[in-house]
This record gives sequence, structure tokens and C-alpha cells, in this order.
Amino acid sequence: MHNENDPVYAIGVVSRIIGVHQQTIRNYERWGLVIPSRSLGGRRYYSQVEVEMIQKIREWIEVLGLNRAGVEVMKKAYRKINLLEEENKQLKLELIKLNKQNNSLIDY
Repeated sequence: MHNENDPVYAIGVVSRIIGVHQQTIRNYERWGLVIPSRSLGGRRYYSQVEVEMIQKIREWIEVLGLNRAGVEVMKKAYRKINLLEEENKQLKLELIKLNKQNNSLIDY
């Protein structure tokens, strides 16, 4: 079994999953918006995380009408939000742990 960061999807598969032409995905790569892994033979492979990012990029362009610069800003904001959400999750777990310790001291 693989994790979401393992490059397992060839560009043709990604193209079918998302519903865009392979050249569109190559353009995103050329613009530096996604960076696929490469096989020894040079074939592009994308992880689940990258596939989801390509989907987001497509939505930002088609739905929001963003240009390349706008997509770059959104991508940075999206990553920052994800990092903050993960940090928030960790802080909540730490708070639960501290509350349990506090309750143990009160019960003592």
C-alpha cells in the first residue's frame, strides 16, 4: 500500500481523473505549479497530493478565472492553510492531553 505522497499516477491517468488534456498538466509543470517525480526513463508520475493540487489549480483557473500569478498566490495560501490546520489539530490533541493530566491532579 502507498501513502498519499507516493508518485504512482502517470500523466495519462491524471489527465483522465481530472478531465484535462495532458498538455494542460505539462503547462502547470512548466509554470512551476506542480513538480512530478520522474522515472529513469523520464516519465512523469504524480502522487495523490499532486493530483489534488492539479484539480485545485484547474478549479482556480476555470471557476475563479485566476491567471498564473493568481494561482501561485492561491497555492501559497492553500499550503499555509493546510499547515495551520495541521498545527491546530496537534494543539487540540495537546490540549486534550493536558486537560486529562489536570483532571488527574484534581481527582488526586
